[in-house]
Amino acid sequence: MAQPIAVSKAVRRVGSDEGLNAFSTEEMYREILIRLGEDPGRDGLRTTPARVEKSMAFLTKGYDEDPLKILRGAMYDVDYDEMVIVKDIEMFSLCEHHMLPFFGKVHVAYIPKGKVIGLSKIPRLVEVFARRLQVQERLTRQIADTIQHAIEPQGVGVVIEARHLCMMMRGIEKQNSSTVTSAMVGCFHQKETRAEFLTLVRHSSTGGM
Repeated sequence: MAQPIAVSKAVRRVGSDEGLNAFSTEEMYREILIRLGEDPGRDGLRTTPARVEKSMAFLTKGYDEDPLKILRGAMYDVDYDEMVIVKDIEMFSLCEHHMLPFFGKVHVAYIPKGKVIGLSKIPRLVEVFARRLQVQERLTRQIADTIQHAIEPQGVGVVIEARHLCMMMRGIEKQNSSTVTSAMVGCFHQKETRAEFLTLVRHSSTGGM
């Protein structure tokens, strides 16, 4: 049988018997501080629960945004069928396993088939998916699949290079490790196209792959 959630006396005083829904997010962060052994009433922590609530709302705002709508707001008919690359897109996200940050660079390429995307929309697309609880592998695939669905190009390639604080601050504690993931769609499965893409992004500002 599942054990009931233990609720301290501090939280019990805040609400009634309606369960956690009776408490605001700010109140629950205050309770976390208490369970960590801290005093949320001291000067340095008095407004921390409210600040954390606002911070988490910003860091997860991607749940409220429609990635396809963003791309479709800037699509243009263009007679161009060579590779388009936007590289070194800064990315910050939260690991869904520990809710610790991971961060790095995203490189995106596609070969148009009659339509192109406004260049600023690709970083916006990365931002939408990064501002959710994520794993790097899924984030990579979501970016590629959304571009493919929006403009149906000949193909899409996405590479993400990232460092994960869940590996650097806890667990294995390897400070210099990084993770590289890729997603290839359509013609980017072809050896020559994939090689061209990877060659063009290899000398990125992150120091290469």
